[in-house]
Amino acid sequence: MLDITIICVGGLKESFWKDACAEYIKRLSQWAKVTVIEIPQKRLPAAPSKAETDAALRAEETEIAKKIPRGAFVTALCIEGREYSSEQFADIIASRMQTSGSFAFIIGGSRGLSQGAKDLSALKLSFSRMTFPHMTARVLLLEQLYRALSILSGGKYHK
Repeated sequence: MLDITIICVGGLKESFWKDACAEYIKRLSQWAKVTVIEIPQKRLPAAPSKAETDAALRAEETEIAKKIPRGAFVTALCIEGREYSSEQFADIIASRMQTSGSFAFIIGGSRGLSQGAKDLSALKLSFSRMTFPHMTARVLLLEQLYRALSILSGGKYHK
């Protein structure tokens, strides 16, 4: 059984986001134990300076680093990451499963991730060159993890 930790800056407020995430976590439970860790987004004034924003991102990075499980294959979701097809993503999961059954995914808040948080990862992943809210990114990640593990198990979900 895989261990998947998803470290998110910011939480889910609306029930439809929570319901979507719960559904995919339930589906994933046949292959993986999924743990979602929410780190509060640092508060900033209405018009923060670059220095204030950078300091908040570094503080979030410190909290993220504390939550990464030892030995996990770490992936940061970020716009400058590489895009993969679902099949390619499944192949990445499969190849990493041979050396580690532990994965950690990092999703930034509305201000993204610090460079240091991105540097904690072995892989930088992007779902699109478009920018998505962190809530959408969480659902997309869970769905793609479910799709990848379905592909690897020969399931019918990926058609």
